[in-house]
Amino acid sequence: MSEIHRSRLLWAGFMAILAAGVGFAVRGGIFDNWAGEYGFTGAQLGAIGGAGFSGFCFGIIIGGVIVDKIGYGKLVLLALVCHVLSAFVTFAPGADAATATAYNYLFWGMFIFAYANGTLEAVANPLVSTLYPENRTHYLNILHASWPAGMVVGAVIGWVLDDQIGIHWKWQLAIYLVPTVIYGLMFMGQKYPKSEAHEKGLGLGDMMKDVGILGGLVVCYLLSLFMSASLGFSQTLSYVIAFVLLLAIGFITKFSMGAILMFILFVAHALVGAVELGTDGWVQNITGNILSSSEGKILFVWTSTIMFLLRFCAEFIEKRLGLSPIGLLLACSILAFVGLQLAAGMTGFIGAMIALGIYAVGKTFFWPTMLAVAGDRYPQTGAVAMSIMGGIGMLSAGLLGSTGLGFAKDHYAGQALQEKNAAIYEAVKADAPSSFLFLNATGLDGTKLSEAQGRVAEGSPNPGDQDIVDASITGDRKTLKADSLIPFTMAIIYLGILLYFKSIGGYKTVSIDGGESKEE
Repeated sequence: MSEIHRSRLLWAGFMAILAAGVGFAVRGGIFDNWAGEYGFTGAQLGAIGGAGFSGFCFGIIIGGVIVDKIGYGKLVLLALVCHVLSAFVTFAPGADAATATAYNYLFWGMFIFAYANGTLEAVANPLVSTLYPENRTHYLNILHASWPAGMVVGAVIGWVLDDQIGIHWKWQLAIYLVPTVIYGLMFMGQKYPKSEAHEKGLGLGDMMKDVGILGGLVVCYLLSLFMSASLGFSQTLSYVIAFVLLLAIGFITKFSMGAILMFILFVAHALVGAVELGTDGWVQNITGNILSSSEGKILFVWTSTIMFLLRFCAEFIEKRLGLSPIGLLLACSILAFVGLQLAAGMTGFIGAMIALGIYAVGKTFFWPTMLAVAGDRYPQTGAVAMSIMGGIGMLSAGLLGSTGLGFAKDHYAGQALQEKNAAIYEAVKADAPSSFLFLNATGLDGTKLSEAQGRVAEGSPNPGDQDIVDASITGDRKTLKADSLIPFTMAIIYLGILLYFKSIGGYKTVSIDGGESKEE
């Protein structure tokens, strides 16, 4: 690889994902600006935010399927164009735009932005995996340190420019174009390596064989949820389309069932997306409700900073503690479980820092290490398996993690108030029940909850206001406890995988010809 500047390509990928993190964090912080300027409902804001997950999913899966055919450089160019285009689309509505018009611009602006992010990950993950086959876990963790770094930068930008200075949201959002231009310049004119699968001349069917019908089931099920929940398709139509897609995967792979371990990794990564990104989407809101809004923002920056710093230490931790990638994942699952359990009982800022710090250490290594395991064990899948895993994680984050935690908040808060003060519950309950998968629950009306919180904060509560506030906090605490069951389940899965590798002589990196080249 003498003509390939692998360090430059690594840091170009780092800057690309950092741009995604900055844009994601800034956009999350200006939802209230959008609501105030265009009169959006909570449901409309949720749909705009959901476009950030769905766009990413399509970008990374489509990119992963075609990257070996068209090359890394062309996909980078496509992502760059989409990042710039998303800015133009998002900035298009003026302050006097109609609600429906503004909604369409912002929805598709978010979708295009997320599509660019997904396309970049379809490039960066297999690129770094190919550049550093000798230590994928370490370098993929370095690559993905860029995401929390971008989240920290975006959160600080939002706090300074929005909360402190009051600069218009369009100028805040435009900041992500700075790292966008930088990664474009860093990738420009570079020579890219070919993946192992591409060098061996493997076709899509060969690369998809280990995914097979079993892996396709995970993807198609999540896509059916997306079509029914986000696109408004009927459940029957969603299942029919998902079944047709599954048949297509069957034809491509000659109806290979796929590798059992790959299927398990896909299921585990769905849980990773739910507990990492899904929790990240709610933790600021939850901690801000239990403690204070400013403390919630500080805690969000705190956890993101921990992730950023620790992702540079994956190799050291593995070697120092003698852990295989699976052992690292098991240890992280236990820490995430303990951290969320402790966070559920937090009563002060310092306690929250400790609890969420433990959780942050746990979640740090999930995403990149899972990608490294897929690359280590199934090299012939090339970019496809990593991209599908990324898509699974994002879809799960939006459809199961974020939505599920929101449902849990509604369920537990409503239940707590109904048990404590049934009359007040009837007066402030939401007009329509919340639903999640096959479950239904009626939570609290957001406007009435906010009004009660305001009166309590001002020291002039109406009768029952304190009960409403207490029920909301109880709901948040129980939601964190429910959330902790996700890493608990992951720990069981990783323990099973660890025992499997122990039974066959330990975790080893597999070469594309089937040889085991390294033992961890």
